[in-house]
Amino acid sequence: MRFDRIVTLGLVHTLRRFRMKSSCPVLPILMYHSISDDPEPGFGPYYKVCTSPRRFSEHLQWLADLGCRGVTLSEGLAWLADEPRSSSTSPPPVAITFDDGFRDFATTAFPALQRHGFSATMYLPTAFIGDAPRRFKDRDCMTWADVSELHGAGVEFGSHTVNHPKLVELAWPDIAAELRESKATIEQRLGTLVASFAYPYAFPQGNRTFSMRFCAELAEAGDHTGCTTASGQVRATTNRLILPRLPANSADDQSLFEAKLRGDYDWMGLPQLLRKKLKG
Repeated sequence: MRFDRIVTLGLVHTLRRFRMKSSCPVLPILMYHSISDDPEPGFGPYYKVCTSPRRFSEHLQWLADLGCRGVTLSEGLAWLADEPRSSSTSPPPVAITFDDGFRDFATTAFPALQRHGFSATMYLPTAFIGDAPRRFKDRDCMTWADVSELHGAGVEFGSHTVNHPKLVELAWPDIAAELRESKATIEQRLGTLVASFAYPYAFPQGNRTFSMRFCAELAEAGDHTGCTTASGQVRATTNRLILPRLPANSADDQSLFEAKLRGDYDWMGLPQLLRKKLKG
């Protein structure tokens, strides 16, 4: 039995039942990578990045059953900024995001999203997106033709650097180049403004000096939002350049998936932060 599941369902959920429900709106942002049947041997449930097509379809159905609508990140944040006016006229949104530009988004995830009338935001590492198929992490990636077609169908695209490096290990001029070049490439290809970014690998939120400088670099590059791997939900007061997300994969059955949407998984952000501070 995985530790985070025990704490979430056995402890946090029980304690939250005795707390007064907050009236402050929140936006859950789900974080996916590959929609495939790869079992990822050698990785624990928390660290897996694959969600099977069957489990992904179940996730979408559970969202629909809860009365939620799957939206792009910009749509979700617009709802959060406009709340409470919008909350009385539409179902609560859940932002659905994908990292890495894998081709199974086009072939498997997007058709499932369409069946529910949902959309999503995809973050592209542009060095791995070509006119002909390229590979990243031993997986096929989308082509620019795929990206253009999906953009026309309502998918939102953001940048995920050029080469998907561990940014904290780079010099600042190299970090700036990764931010600007990936954004410029997508804008040129799609003919539209790109103002959203997702941080590759684990965001070092325990390194306050780096985090503050990185936010400044992100804003200088013209990005209005930045997604991280930190766990939690977004509130009106959350820094839009360091947005937490909720990791999702095949290990998220209905109980754990719905607990994440309720906020029962937000506790995970604290041990993440402490671990990164100790590691730093």
